[in-house]
Amino acid sequence: MRQLLLKAAVPVGVVGIILLLIVPIPAGLLDVLIVLNIAFALLILLTAMFVKRPLDFSVFPSLLLVATLFRLGLNVASTRLVLSEAHAGQVIQAFGQITISGSLVIGAVIFLILTVIQFVVVTKGAERVAEVGARFTLDAMPGKQMAIDADLNAGLITEEEARKRRADVSAEADFYGAMDGASKFVKGDAIAGIVIVVINFVGGIIIGMVQHGMEADEALSTYSILTIGDGLVTQIPALLMAVATGMIVTRENAESEMGQSASRQLMQSRNALLITGLAAVSMGFIPGMPILPFLLIGAALLFAASRVTANAARESEDKLDAEIRSSESAAEGPEELMDRMRVHALEISLAPDIVDLAAGGSGDLLTRVKSLRRKLAIEIGFLMPPVRTRDNIDLPSESYAILIAGVEVGRGTVPRGHLLAIGSGLEHLPGSSVTDPVFGLEGKWIPVEMSHAADLAGAAVIDRASVIITHLSDIVQAHADRLLSLEDVRQLTEHLKQTHPTVVEELTPATMSLAAIQRVLAGLLAERIPINDLARIYEALALRAKTSTETAALIDAARAVLGPAISARFARDGRLRVVMFDPGLEQQLLEGMRVSDGAAQIVLAPDTTLQLLESVRTTISTLDHTGSDPVLVCAPSIRQAVRKLIGAQAGGIAVLSYEEAAAGGHATDVVGVVRLVQSALPSA
Repeated sequence: MRQLLLKAAVPVGVVGIILLLIVPIPAGLLDVLIVLNIAFALLILLTAMFVKRPLDFSVFPSLLLVATLFRLGLNVASTRLVLSEAHAGQVIQAFGQITISGSLVIGAVIFLILTVIQFVVVTKGAERVAEVGARFTLDAMPGKQMAIDADLNAGLITEEEARKRRADVSAEADFYGAMDGASKFVKGDAIAGIVIVVINFVGGIIIGMVQHGMEADEALSTYSILTIGDGLVTQIPALLMAVATGMIVTRENAESEMGQSASRQLMQSRNALLITGLAAVSMGFIPGMPILPFLLIGAALLFAASRVTANAARESEDKLDAEIRSSESAAEGPEELMDRMRVHALEISLAPDIVDLAAGGSGDLLTRVKSLRRKLAIEIGFLMPPVRTRDNIDLPSESYAILIAGVEVGRGTVPRGHLLAIGSGLEHLPGSSVTDPVFGLEGKWIPVEMSHAADLAGAAVIDRASVIITHLSDIVQAHADRLLSLEDVRQLTEHLKQTHPTVVEELTPATMSLAAIQRVLAGLLAERIPINDLARIYEALALRAKTSTETAALIDAARAVLGPAISARFARDGRLRVVMFDPGLEQQLLEGMRVSDGAAQIVLAPDTTLQLLESVRTTISTLDHTGSDPVLVCAPSIRQAVRKLIGAQAGGIAVLSYEEAAAGGHATDVVGVVRLVQSALPSA
C-alpha cells in the first residue's frame, strides 16, 4: 500500500497542478499550498547540499520542472483571487504587510532586489554552469569509456564494475544534459514571476477602482500589499530552487557532504585564518568603524587558527608515537630476519618518491593487484602469487621495478602529478614522450590538469597505478611458468577434486606426481595456454601417462584436448591467419629432428640455422598486424622443437600444429611462407 501511494504521489500531484490552472480554489487551501511550495523548495535545497555527488540526486531536473509548474499554478490561483476578491489568503497578506512595513517604496525596492538576485545572479550563473558542464561532460565521454576499457583489460576492475562505471558515465552525461535544459525552466520561471507581478499590480488597481469602487489610494494600498506578498511567496521558493540548481551543477564527486567538505577545506590553512583574523581586528581600529563586530569576528578567526595549529601538532605527535611504537615492536628477531632473507616470488620495488602509490585507498596499487589476481585466475586459471611491495632507494627517481624470485624482469617510470596519454593528437600537449613498455605504443606523460585536453584529442588517459598494473600483468603472463609453484598445483588439484574426484584419483598420485603435473602445466603456461580447463587437462594426462611419462608428450596430449580453445585465442571473426614453412624447408626440419633425454631439438648446419632465423624474422616483420595475431603452423612432431629454435627470434609468435590450427573449425588465411632465402616475403 505504501509503495502504491509513493508511485501515485507524483502523477496525482501533476494532475492537481493542472487543475490549479483551471479550477478556482478557496483562500484557505491556497495558504496550505503556498506553505507546501515553500517547504518543498527548502527540502530540495537542503537535499542538494547534503548529497555527495550530483548523480545521487539524479531526479532533480524532473523535480525542478514539477516545482516550476507548481509555482506557476499557484501564481494563476493567487492572481484569480487577487483580481476577483481583492484577497488571496493570510500568507500572501502577511508577506506583503511585513515586507512593506508601512512604506510602499520600501516594499517595492526589497521585492525588486530579490528579483534581481534571483534572475541576474543565481539563475544566470546556474544556467551558464549547467550549459558548460553539459558540453564538457559530453566531450569527455569517449575518453572516460576508453579509460574504463583500459582498466578492465588490465584487470583493475571486474566486468560488473566496468558495466557499472559505463552506466555512471552515461547517467552523468544524461544528467548534465537534462540540467542544461532544466536551468531554462528556472530562467523562464523568474521571467513569468515578474510579468505576473506587473499584471497583479496594474490589473488590480484598475479592477479595484472600476469594479469594486475603491478610491485610488485605497486600491493602490490594497493591491500593492497583495502584489508584493504574492510575488514574495513565489520568488522565495524560486530563489531556493535556483540556488539548489547552482549547487547541484557546481558540485563535484566528493567523499563527504558539502558542509563537511567546506568546513574541512576552509580550516586547512592556519596562515589564511591568522591573516584574515588580524585583518579584521585591524579594520576595527579605523576611525568611524564599529570596533566591537570587528573584534568579535577577528577573535573568532584567531581562535580557529590556534585550533588548527593545536590539531596539527597533536596529529604530528600521534604519528611520531605510532612510528616509535612500530619500530619498538619490529625488533628484528630470528623470525623477522628469516622473513627478510626469504626471496619473494613476485615483487614491485618503488622509488621513495612514488611510494604514495601503495599508500592505501580504493584505487591504490595494492587494491589493483588483488583485482589482477582475480582476473588472471578467471582468464588463464593461474594463481598469481602474492605481490610484495617495498621502497628501494637504489632506484632512480619516479621509477619502479618488477622482480621475479629477486631478479629484475621489468622497469619503468611513472612521474608524479602526470598521466600517460596514448594515442594521436598529443603533439600540442606538454610532457615527455615515451613508448609504452607493454604494447610498444607511442605516448606522452602529461600533467594531470591536461587530462581533459587529452580526452578531447581522442587519446586514452591512464593513471600511474594502471601503468604499473598493466606492465605487471604482461610480465606475469610471460613468466607464468616460473611463478607456478608446487603448492599452487596442490591447491588446484584439491579444488578440482571437489567437483571431479574420479579424474584426480585416476591421475595422482599413482600415475603422476604433483611435480610431474607442475612441469606439464608450466609448459602450457610458457606458451600462454590457459589452464583453467583443468578437468580436461587431467583427463588427457591420465590417458597419456599410461604409455609415456615424458613431459613433452604429456604437454602435446594436453594441447590436443585444448585445441579448439587454443585456435580460438588467435582467430578473429572466424578466420585464422597463419604462417607456414615451405614444404622443402619443413622436410629438412623433420630430417634434422633429434631426441635427447626426452627433449626434441632440430639440428641444422650453422649457416642454415642463421638463414632460417633471418627468414622467420623477415616474414613476421612484413606482415600486417592490424588484424588478429598470426600464428606459425607446422607438423605436430616438430612443433615443440621449432618453438625452441625460433621462439626468441619470432617476436612472440605462437607455434601451432596443423591439428591445433584446424581444431576450432576456423577458416585459414595463409599470410606468409618461411623459405630458406635471405628475404622472406608474404605469399600472394
